[in-house]
Amino acid sequence: MSESLKRLEQQFHRIAQLDHASTFLGWDQMVMMPEAGMAPRATAMAELASMRHELLTATAMDDWLADAEDKLSSGSLDVGKASHVREMRRTWQQAIALPADLVHAQVMAGSRCEHGWRTQRAENDWNGFLANFKEVVALSRVEAQARQAQAPERFDTAYDAMLDLHCTGDSQALIGGIFAELKQVLPDLLQQVVEHQSSHTAKDLTGEYPLTDQQALSEKLMAMLGFDFTAGRLDVSMHPFSTGVQGDQRITTRYRLSDFADALQATAHETGHASYEAGLPNALQAFPIGRSRNMCIHESQSLMFEKQIFLSRAFGKALIGSLHEHLPGTRAFSSDDIWVAQTRVKPSFIRVEADEVTYPLHVMMRYDIESALINGEIEADVIPDVWESSLQQYLGLSTNGDHAIGCLQDIHWTDGAFGYFPSYTMGAVNAAQLSAALKQQHPDWQARFEVGDIDFVRDWLAENIWQHGRELESQQLIEKATGLGSHATALVNHLRTRYLDEKD
Repeated sequence: MSESLKRLEQQFHRIAQLDHASTFLGWDQMVMMPEAGMAPRATAMAELASMRHELLTATAMDDWLADAEDKLSSGSLDVGKASHVREMRRTWQQAIALPADLVHAQVMAGSRCEHGWRTQRAENDWNGFLANFKEVVALSRVEAQARQAQAPERFDTAYDAMLDLHCTGDSQALIGGIFAELKQVLPDLLQQVVEHQSSHTAKDLTGEYPLTDQQALSEKLMAMLGFDFTAGRLDVSMHPFSTGVQGDQRITTRYRLSDFADALQATAHETGHASYEAGLPNALQAFPIGRSRNMCIHESQSLMFEKQIFLSRAFGKALIGSLHEHLPGTRAFSSDDIWVAQTRVKPSFIRVEADEVTYPLHVMMRYDIESALINGEIEADVIPDVWESSLQQYLGLSTNGDHAIGCLQDIHWTDGAFGYFPSYTMGAVNAAQLSAALKQQHPDWQARFEVGDIDFVRDWLAENIWQHGRELESQQLIEKATGLGSHATALVNHLRTRYLDEKD
């Protein structure tokens, strides 16, 4: 190994330790931290972010990277290290676009905004939220412009540069083309599905389901999906999420006394995220090459577990016994009753509760708003009005001024995660493709799902997605696994089969 590559790896190993600390401070902030801890926690996390940024942008990094690349070109460094160095440079380039004081200010502003949002959403306090959110937007615009200026040949707009942080390797042209196709198909499909489902009723699953029993059921579901409880845990948060490191995966879900299905779907979703992280190459976890490829791939893994496995008729047959055991109030329902109820399609306000058919419309609405916001085409003040107009256009609904079910419902914008939303629908697109390829290779998949066997799915994903880390670009990864790059057809076919033909 060259001396330069050795020093790069040492530096990234130090950065990984700061990431570890920040990860669990962030988890604690979202799950367990008392109210009064917000200010000192924000200060500590901002300091860690600044330290990380200083390590990543150290002057010597440029020299080490250049030397390693020269040795690759001359053949004195193993060509197998090319992607390793490539991902180090990509990570470094993303960091040097921003000054340390901006990184520090963004962490502070994001912490204040997220912490305020927790109560402001419940109180429908848009103006209170806006006071913090304006600073987040202003700093995000500075970030976007800096990133665009660093690579103007790659980014046509400031928003393109933010999109690249979350959908790295998936161009706006690719995403925009897929979204355009979905916008052409989904409105008509939505109308067809609603009309089709109106001919038969679904049973009402609401009841009183003790939260401790729901938690036990969620843990049972995680175990069925292959989660290792010696290397992770399940907790509760306002917004379900997954975080952690290999050996310590943290999942959160949320429970409602009257509804067991919402928590189970969230748990399945986050188990998919955690499974991907746990399956990444262990020996490379300190380096960029050993991390997840991008959020479009990450969301495909969570949606494989939630939509393609958990929500299938076949897997429902495997779960029904545990459901009846932990929640006796569900014994009046068969697995088919529950499947029919869980697959009802109806335009609704809350993105995380939306059905598969309307969900992409929620995402594309946010994509339109956030791209205009970051590009300076609209200001934060008008978001409620733009939201209302878009909601009526996409879903035919009106919030009537209830921002808690409108523009205050999501956590993503509170810390400036602009460009993240498209990954949800790209994840659904990729999940449908991966699922179709998996089923073709394993024609007995339904019989195996019915008895709770999903080991073959985990093995297939480990081979085709997890083990590669960032070795391949996102489209190379999808094409290698399915034969084609990302496209909308598989998702549309999946939605028609499930919601019109009522089949897995």
